[in-house]
Amino acid sequence: MRVDLFDYTLPPERIALAPASPRESGRLLHVPAVGPFVDLTVADLPRLIRPGDAVVVNDTRVIPARLYGRRVRGEAVARIEAMLLKRLDASRWLALARPAKKLKIGERVAFGETSDRACLLGALDATVEAKGEAGETVLAFDFSGPALDEALERVGRVPLPPYIEARRPAGPADRADYQTIFADEPGAVAAPTAGLHFTSALRERIVKAGATLHRVTLHVGGGTFLPVKSDDTADHRMHAEWGRLDAATARALNATRASGGRILAIGTTSLRLLESAAEADGGLRPFAGDTDIFITPGYRFRAVDALFTNFHLPRSTLLMLVCAFSGRERMLAAYDHAIESGYRFYSYGDATFLERRS
Repeated sequence: MRVDLFDYTLPPERIALAPASPRESGRLLHVPAVGPFVDLTVADLPRLIRPGDAVVVNDTRVIPARLYGRRVRGEAVARIEAMLLKRLDASRWLALARPAKKLKIGERVAFGETSDRACLLGALDATVEAKGEAGETVLAFDFSGPALDEALERVGRVPLPPYIEARRPAGPADRADYQTIFADEPGAVAAPTAGLHFTSALRERIVKAGATLHRVTLHVGGGTFLPVKSDDTADHRMHAEWGRLDAATARALNATRASGGRILAIGTTSLRLLESAAEADGGLRPFAGDTDIFITPGYRFRAVDALFTNFHLPRSTLLMLVCAFSGRERMLAAYDHAIESGYRFYSYGDATFLERRS
């Protein structure tokens, strides 16, 4: 399909630069399978839950994935910025380095505090192990495992989406604001933003409404920020992200479906993991590994019946996904309604509740 079929115009002032406060006060646009759109708030979400539904959240945790450092070559010093994209093993990460042309394979980069290298608590060094044509760089850090995680927490910065960082720098509040209440498994470099709307009180009210709550993991990669550069969806290649659905959760969700309940995905990341783990008949199997599933109109959904998600960027793979879920014309009409009604868009913005077309 032509990528320009998934375009729309958003006034810049509609881009949310901070989350709603309190979180449940964010607006919620209900897009039923048929019928008119309904303007609600996130606090109304339990009203849309049916007894017996299974609500699936992503428990990935965002790491401070943006690093600043320097490369020293004799007396020549180059400032280097690295955005971690995907963990390769205990000590190695695939990163996007800028300016990559300043780096050679085998060179060392000193991240964190570089004025006093005796202060190891503020230091994080890495070796350039490999380079790609588009700035992709494999960094082998001196630390590994939990020690590397702790070092990243000390010297890394929260990687806010480009459309926010272009308007304001990341601040101390973003460390908490850009993390969901479900965050438990470190590894994401972008938040599963639908989960940002949740509070403990909202979670309890959803369970009281008769739903069960389940966790999956999908480590959201930096590619989630990348635009689709191809003119046709057939020419676009998705970045791979690592995810896991354990056997107990798969059994519980299969039991929900067998008893007539719906599976409600909180966010496109949860949906993509579930659809990656689904069999042709809709049954879910345990899953652990990379997924590069690319969902566009014409895709037959097998596992997910309803989707709670934010508003997505024009021409993005996530807008294509929701158009596949609810229909392209209907979804673009919903976005037009949201723009006209003053909804806030993107990562810190408002949400939609979509019921899948049968």
